Amino acid sequence: MQERRRSRLNRGLLWFAFDLLAPTGLLYLMLWRGASLYLALLASATLSAVSAVVSYRRGTARQRFAPIMLTMALAGLGVALVTGSDRFLLAKESLLTFLAGLWFLASLRNDRPLTYQLTRPLLEGRMRRHGPAWELLWEREPRFRHVWRISTLLWAAALFIDAALRVVMAYTLPVAAVPALQTALMLATTLLMQPVTWLYYWKSGLWAMVQRPLPA
Repeated sequence: MQERRRSRLNRGLLWFAFDLLAPTGLLYLMLWRGASLYLALLASATLSAVSAVVSYRRGTARQRFAPIMLTMALAGLGVALVTGSDRFLLAKESLLTFLAGLWFLASLRNDRPLTYQLTRPLLEGRMRRHGPAWELLWEREPRFRHVWRISTLLWAAALFIDAALRVVMAYTLPVAAVPALQTALMLATTLLMQPVTWLYYWKSGLWAMVQRPLPA
């Protein structure tokens, strides 16, 4: 069971690396071959959309968020069809990051905020030990619910800042450098938010809550 889980994780990481790097690589390949920025961005967005469809068809449809991720990839392809100046074409890439931030923010109106929904399948079984089920904590501990709502707000804010920085980069940096820098920014935002949220979870007492038994 553990080997199967590790194999699935490795395949997921490889596919994530492909989704992150292949579209940018294709964009620069087309620019090097003399294609216009518009055609290069369109090809890059098409590759991302095809990758999302393949992931969906290969079994990720069983995952709760697969339809939403597929919708966002197809939306990215639709955004890529919009024409304009080179800098406008680069700036409009921020729209998907902004929509992702809205997705986190809108989840606060649901029963379970997005960070809780994304984190629980990954960590609940590993961290419970003698602690209670997370759903029981959600029902009985207001502080537990508060932690997940705050962390969802943190991610929404980070994505909005990321989107704003993409616009600034598109209109101030050399055009040829922007696609790679935008990809690096997405990776940096994701990596930076990991220790930020984990530190918040530790300071807020979340890890202690999920590992100690609830009083009768």
